[in-house]
Amino acid sequence: MLNRVILMGRLTADPELKQTPNGVSVVTFSLAVERSFASKGAERATDFINCVAWRQTAEFISRYFTKGRMMALEGSLQIRNYVDKNQNKRQAAEVIVDNAYFADSKNSASNASSPAPSPYQAAPAAPVTYSNGSVEDFQEIDDEDDLPF
Repeated sequence: MLNRVILMGRLTADPELKQTPNGVSVVTFSLAVERSFASKGAERATDFINCVAWRQTAEFISRYFTKGRMMALEGSLQIRNYVDKNQNKRQAAEVIVDNAYFADSKNSASNASSPAPSPYQAAPAAPVTYSNGSVEDFQEIDDEDDLPF
């Protein structure tokens, strides 16, 4: 049997991390995914897909993703049966997320008009502060002759 889902879309709201009574991290969110086709003369329809992530994946998503960010994810489809407050039987379809990936740059999510940085540009060196309070500056090495090995 095979049950794999791969999606890419934008978060419709900020994910909110919660804990189960046993202390397990869980996050639920909705991903807006455009359909790959459109009727002639019409815009592409968008599906809003409910997703659930657990443990470290949930913590990763809640820490680094916000409303509007583009996310790619892998997971499996799960159909859950429940009874609503009016005692009606219901079903909910949701994607159980195994892995989540960034599908845009942080700058493009916060300001769509600013160009995303090139992946080939070196990041500026930043000082690193260790837990014992010491600070170390790293320097960029430009020439292979400067390598210590």
